[in-house]
This record gives sequence, C-alpha cells and structure tokens, in this order.
Amino acid sequence: MIEVSLSIIEVLLLAKSSDLIQGTLDLLILKTLARDPMHGWGIAKRIQQLSDDVLSVGQGSLYPALYRLEQQGWISADWRDSDLGRTAKFYSLTREGKKQLATELNSWTRLSSAVALVIQRA
Repeated sequence: MIEVSLSIIEVLLLAKSSDLIQGTLDLLILKTLARDPMHGWGIAKRIQQLSDDVLSVGQGSLYPALYRLEQQGWISADWRDSDLGRTAKFYSLTREGKKQLATELNSWTRLSSAVALVIQRA
C-alpha cells in the first residue's frame, strides 16, 4: 500500500513538485507531530526530508495550517527553547488530533487506492 501511495503522490505532483495536494497538508502535519512535538520550521524540514525533497512546505502554507489545526483542537502549542537556544513555539498532537489523524489516514488510503485503480484501469 505504501508503494501505491508514493506513486500517487508523484502522479498528483507532476504539475509542480513543490505544491502540496490540496487537503493533504493537515495529514502531513498531524503525522509528523505523531512522534514528537516540533516547532514550525522543524515540521517543514521533516516533511521535506521524509519526502526525499519532493515536498516543500512554505511558511505561507504552514503557519496558517498550524493555526487552523490549533483552533480545531487537533494540536496544542507552547513556547520552549529550541536546539539553537531561541524560544520557539512547539506544536503537539492532542487526543482529538490523534483521532483526526486516524480519520485522515483512512481517507488518504481510500483516496490513493481509488486514484491507483483509475490509473491502472484507464
């Protein structure tokens, strides 16, 4: 299933490799925060690293998404010292965020499987 999902991402990103598919940024942020709390720049860098530099999340997309996820109660934020000794806002997944992550993963699996079927059968 992972191979299908990765190929779906590649197919859907052909137009512009730096653009994220609409509606997937929340999933990527929630999944990134599932392991450890992170600050915004760390989230963006982690997504870029995990995607082998295919996905790039700009500040103009990331911070509005983080604000929206915080307002929905899916993530929480608190100020901490970063590795560089600066104070940064660190984001964590909430209990509701973990539930939403499961929902988002299920939706992504259904969507990517459906797209894979169309590509294979067309």
